[in-house]
Formats: sequence, structure tokens, C-alpha cells
Amino acid sequence: MDCRIKSGNDEIYMSTAVSPLAPTNVPELAPLAGVRLATAAAGIRYKGRTDVLLALLDKGTTVAGVFTTSKCPSAPVEWCRAKLKGGKARALVVNSGNANAFTGKTGRSSTALTAKIAAKAAGCKLDEIFLASTGVIGEPLDATKFNGVLDMLAHDAAPGGWHDAAKAIMTTDTFPKVATATVKLGNAKVTINGMAKGAGMIAPDMATMLSFVFTDAPLPAGVLQALLKSGVDDTFNAVTIDGDTSTSDTLLAFATGAAKGAPKISRASDPRLKAFTKAFRAVLADLAEQVARDGEGARKLVEIIVDGATSKKSARRIAMSIANSPLVKTAIAGEDANWGRVVMAVGKAGEPANRDKLSISFNGIRVAKSGARDPSYDEAEVSAAMKQPKIQIKVALGLGKGRDRVLTCDLTKEYVAINGDYRS
Repeated sequence: MDCRIKSGNDEIYMSTAVSPLAPTNVPELAPLAGVRLATAAAGIRYKGRTDVLLALLDKGTTVAGVFTTSKCPSAPVEWCRAKLKGGKARALVVNSGNANAFTGKTGRSSTALTAKIAAKAAGCKLDEIFLASTGVIGEPLDATKFNGVLDMLAHDAAPGGWHDAAKAIMTTDTFPKVATATVKLGNAKVTINGMAKGAGMIAPDMATMLSFVFTDAPLPAGVLQALLKSGVDDTFNAVTIDGDTSTSDTLLAFATGAAKGAPKISRASDPRLKAFTKAFRAVLADLAEQVARDGEGARKLVEIIVDGATSKKSARRIAMSIANSPLVKTAIAGEDANWGRVVMAVGKAGEPANRDKLSISFNGIRVAKSGARDPSYDEAEVSAAMKQPKIQIKVALGLGKGRDRVLTCDLTKEYVAINGDYRS
């Protein structure tokens, strides 16, 4: 079921139906030592809608981050980039409903005021406050709405509440996105909890949405930054919904160091981090896939694998060319294994390709071989495969050993409806 919500002169298209691709098993995220959460409705854009998240972090918490590559970043992105140099964090404030982007001096003033209110509520320095905003672009954010609200949240903040926190940062998302992992670091058990939001205006290069990952492992800011930067390459940077990079994209990681008995780590190459690194990347990958599963109007999760390229970089560019092609995406929405559109997307990528060596498969069924339709092609077999909720497109170039994988979704009429009516 869909609806339109009026707010003043604005009319916003919103879907109340959960994506058919939403995970069927949602994990319970245990409390994480050193993190307390609280949410509230501050009336940022809609009355009575939860739209503010406050995460309070114990003293000694380190922070790392990666951000949008947009040349028109939001005021909160600029704030976080500047504060990241200090490497310490005591609080995170996230609001939905207003991106505080393309708002000029007013936006920067709103960001500074939000941080000032948050620092007072959290009892910490301004440089230890991190901010993120999501929602409409170009509308001024009234930061005075945080007065009193952040004080209340600081008072109410408690361990747990991860699902409520993930809901508070949603915009056109149809379900909250959370992931968790526990792993041994030395002889200690450490936890990694993460949340994300994102359903449209999703394209790399990092970030692709808002995401926040927390761990109680004792990691210096430099080590955490190295893990985060390498971890996004094949997770969040390998997801695209519509090829459009947001002004607000932010991924922040926080390490409280509160896990009892965990060894002190001083470098990212420490062999004791091997299991942790694997688990950390698994959380990022889980969240990234959930973003693809919740693409606006999506009915199909699409995995694109390109191998036989001259390099991994070349394979990524070809895979993204396929993933961002409206013709490929609409064909998948129509459950049509139209390999001609895949050939088109490979050819336009500007990367080495040889038409007569090209092979293409849909869900494991080869439809094209050596630059022509596969001799064993069976229309009925392929049509049945295209009705599955997950579609894998595999392209074999036959030129080298380069391989890569990206995730996307189909392009449906609902995507057009959502974005045709979304005030931005």
C-alpha cells in the first residue's frame, strides 16, 4: 500500500509496504559496552514521527569515517570530515527528514548549533560530536528543534534499542537495516553492531548512504580507519541502486574499547585482527546487501559477476555499467533475460572487451556464448529462472583473470512514482 503525506506545500510519496526482498530473519542486537542509544520525535519534517537518534559513547571511544565523493557535500559531512582528525567521539546525532544539504551558511550554522546542543547534553567537547542528516535537499534545518530533545535523549539513553535506532534514521526505506557479529580478539569476545539506511540515490564511491558501525574492541583511530577504508571497497562501494551519489553519504565506525580482556592493537596488520577483520567486513557486507534489497520499488535483487577481465578495476567498471543501465534493470523487472542489453552495457563501459569471446548467463543458465546466442538456449527455461526474486547475471570476458561482483536491483514503475513525488 502506498500513500502521499502532505506537509505544508510539500507532497511526499511514501510506501507503507515492506520490500518483498526484506530479510526474513532479523537478528537481535545485544547491548554493546560503551554505547547507549535513544530516539525521539523532534518534528524535523513530520509531526509525531521518530526522526532523531542520539548515541552516547564512553570516554576513550575512537572514530573513523568515509564519506560521499560528491563535490556538493552536506554541512554535516563537512563537519564530520573536520572532526575526524581528532579521532575521538562521545556522541552521534542523526536526524531524518532534512538532509541539511545545499543550505549555505544557514546549513553550517544549523550544524554548529546542533553540535553545541549535543555537546551540552552529552557533557563533552564540540570536537567529540559527530552528525549526520538525511532527507530532503535544499530546505533549511531548524536546529532549535533539538533544544530540550537532546537533553531528554541523553537522560533516557540506555544500552540496546538498536532496532528503534535504525528506524529513526529511515526515509524511503521500507525496513530498518541492522547487522551484528561476535568474534574473538585474543581471548576476549568482542561485538560488532551496525545499522544503515538507504533505498535511493545510491551509488559509490563511498559512501552510499548513512551507516554506523560500533564495536567494543580496543582499536586506535588509525587502525579503525584502515579497516573501514579497506572494508568498503567490496561492500558499500559495490552497491548501486540508481547511479546517483548522495550529498550526505556517511559511514562512521566507533570503537569503545570496553571489551574486557581484549588485547591492545596498534596496527591494522596485527595478525590477531584477522578474525575481527573478517567479521567486520561481514557486517558491512550484510548492511550493503540490505540496502540493495530495499532499493526504491525493487522486486528483484540483482547480483552481477564479471570475470575474465584484464583487471579487477576493469571488471568493476563493466559490472557497474551493467548495474546502472536502465535498460538492463527494466528488462529484469519485466523478467526478460535480454542479453542484448547486457552486451550493450559491456560495450559502452570503455573497458577492454572482445565481442567474439563474450559469454553471458542468467541464474546459471548460459544464454550467450562466444559472441552469439548459446546453441542450447531454451526460452522457457530462462523465463522460469527470471521469475526468481534474486537474479544473477554472469559475464565472462575471456581476456584475463580480473573478477568483480556488484549488487543492484531492478527498476520498476514504483521507483518512478516514489521519485516523481518526492520533494527534493
